[in-house]
Amino acid sequence: MAVRAPEVVFSAVFSPSYTADCPFPLAAGVRMTMLRIFRLIRWEGVFLLATLVTFAAAASAENINGTILIKKRLTRKNVTADVSIYQRGTQVKLGKDMEQDPIAYERSRVVIYLEGPGLPAADGANHTPIQIEQVDRRFSPDLAVIPAGSTVSFPNMDPIFHNIFSLSRVKSFDLGSYDKGETRTVLFPKPGIVDIYCHLHPNMSATIVVTPNRWYAQPDRTGLYRLPDVSPGQYTVVAWHKSAGFFRKSIVVEAGHDSTADFFIPIQDDAKPDSAAKVEARNLESR
Repeated sequence: MAVRAPEVVFSAVFSPSYTADCPFPLAAGVRMTMLRIFRLIRWEGVFLLATLVTFAAAASAENINGTILIKKRLTRKNVTADVSIYQRGTQVKLGKDMEQDPIAYERSRVVIYLEGPGLPAADGANHTPIQIEQVDRRFSPDLAVIPAGSTVSFPNMDPIFHNIFSLSRVKSFDLGSYDKGETRTVLFPKPGIVDIYCHLHPNMSATIVVTPNRWYAQPDRTGLYRLPDVSPGQYTVVAWHKSAGFFRKSIVVEAGHDSTADFFIPIQDDAKPDSAAKVEARNLESR
């Protein structure tokens, strides 16, 4: 018995008139109903195949784990007076750091993210907007990490004016002066390091790390971090410290195995990024 191709069978079954392939032509209504059923089955098959492919890709994704090793303080102490002698009107006492452990504090200044040719670009439009508050003459938090394309709001919580600005190459802006209860929002479309200041209070500074994709993390108080759901391939793990600059490690992620990338952040007496770190910052901004 000859086996007919699916296209021939389909054409025969839904033929509106008598043919050699279809001795019993179907009525128009029945024919349309069966046609809809056939299309539904076909698209459900396509959906099932796409689901299986996605599941297989997710099943092969692994984790990159690591430890940030820091042994001494890298960040200079803040010597700003609690209440500025130049301040007029309402006085606002300067806020203090909540973290008392100096090494844990240094670890909190680290951001880790992933680079690689096969990684999809960040979709910041789907990222929940974050806030950097101006409170007690400080930015809180004074270090934030977002994927490119994200927005950040800057609400003023102090009973005094602030004027937030940045001269960074990757994103420059000036939000002007605004009072308590008001806020401003900024979009960050490109990856890079953005340093933020206040025109009215020189002690105020913050940094936003804008990453090129969704694979980024900050270590916990003990220095441990994780980049989850990384597909097998060759990548570069980048660690950035607010005072010490950039550090990089090449890594190969293999199916069925987690990978490890530990970083020792070296001690620098002047606590400033060296020239290599500055070049790396410019390279990130140009991507």
